[in-house]
Amino acid sequence: MGDSKIKSYRDLRVWQEAVNLAEVCYRLTTTFPKEELYGMTTQIRQIPVSVAVKIAQGWYGGKTRREYIHSLHLAQGSLKELETHLLISQRVELASCININPILNQCELVGKLLQALIHALEQN
Repeated sequence: MGDSKIKSYRDLRVWQEAVNLAEVCYRLTTTFPKEELYGMTTQIRQIPVSVAVKIAQGWYGGKTRREYIHSLHLAQGSLKELETHLLISQRVELASCININPILNQCELVGKLLQALIHALEQN
């Protein structure tokens, strides 16, 4: 938060990558069967959006540093939830590993960036 180049949550790479993750998840689910609309499709669309929202909310939301760190930890938990939904989607053949693996890699990147931000906030 102390970097003078960062004026908004939109400047945070972690938020940008979380939005990218939400985008690829939306694109993936367009191939899912219609009967999954209220099942896997909804989950795989909503969770990454919630990750980006948790990153954004704490930035100017009047939260204390401790509350923001807690929100970032919740975002990490949401990433694990998303990974689980993706892996189950692969196992039940809603999507192939060719489609899922890049998204899992994106989840890993967002997770590492979240951890780095948490660490930086805890050090200051």
